[in-house]
Amino acid sequence: MKKKVWLLIDNRKGSAGQIRGIAQQLPKDKYEIIEKEIEYTKLSGLPNLWRGRSLLGLTSVSKEILKKDLPDIVLSGSRRSAPVARWIKKQTQGRAKIIQLLNPGMFGRQDYDLIFLPEHDRGKIHGKNVKYTTGSPHSITPEKLQEAKEEWKGNFDNLPHPLTALIIGGNIKGKGFTIENAQNLALAVKEFHKQKRGSLLITDSRRTGTEAEKVIIEILKDIPQHNYLWGNKNKNPYMGYLAYADNIIVTGDSVSMCCEACGTGKPVFIFNGKNWLTRKHLQFVKTLLNQNYATMLDKENLDFTPQKTLNPAQEIAQEIQRL
Repeated sequence: MKKKVWLLIDNRKGSAGQIRGIAQQLPKDKYEIIEKEIEYTKLSGLPNLWRGRSLLGLTSVSKEILKKDLPDIVLSGSRRSAPVARWIKKQTQGRAKIIQLLNPGMFGRQDYDLIFLPEHDRGKIHGKNVKYTTGSPHSITPEKLQEAKEEWKGNFDNLPHPLTALIIGGNIKGKGFTIENAQNLALAVKEFHKQKRGSLLITDSRRTGTEAEKVIIEILKDIPQHNYLWGNKNKNPYMGYLAYADNIIVTGDSVSMCCEACGTGKPVFIFNGKNWLTRKHLQFVKTLLNQNYATMLDKENLDFTPQKTLNPAQEIAQEIQRL
């Protein structure tokens, strides 16, 4: 009989993607995956110490969908969903195993069967149920890349090869993506192109900012390219870019973007910028470099080949199966 796995999906897209990435690594013949989409009220902002093992902070509709056919395993990916996972375990008299991504806070930590934190957060919490992974789980797999190849087949045929995906982040908390960094990124990419030739597949984010985006596109305008910039209403080709790229350049401000890039198994070149990344981001990038998942974007490393593919979701899925 299959184990029933609930994924607590809320409005945090990053957390949802991580949970789904883990779930797709669980054997389909042993686990039944069920997504439970939960919505919050203002009370979800209360400290988890006050929310305890409860559904406090959930809408009435969300409460109802959690009261039937309780699961064997719960995957929770955010601080706000942590009390919900603990409530489910309580309803099953401790039978349900709960797996938490990221730090759920101090209160009730013993209730979690496994807590997974990225390596760059090492030292924040301790315990036998706490484990660390390089980076964060993602949903990039050879199968997903092949699906994307089929979906975007023919869209980049007119571009000279090799294809280099340029994935641009932007402002992070307390650290803006300056025009100087935008210029330096574009100039480094231009130098990369002089050596590698081919074309660019460019995408950015809401955090990039209009002015920084304009600067980058202006500097790179003479290079053959396909781009999908923030605000474009067409279907997002991001997965197509990852699937067809021969090389990937990514900014180090986003753990998820860097992990997804390193999950392709392709050469990944990271841009850190100047006085931009936090200490945590820099430590994360250093880990990727030290383990040969990626290299820095400079002319000394153009022949870089990764030693392995980053797949923390698979590591976590294996730990879940051992429970």
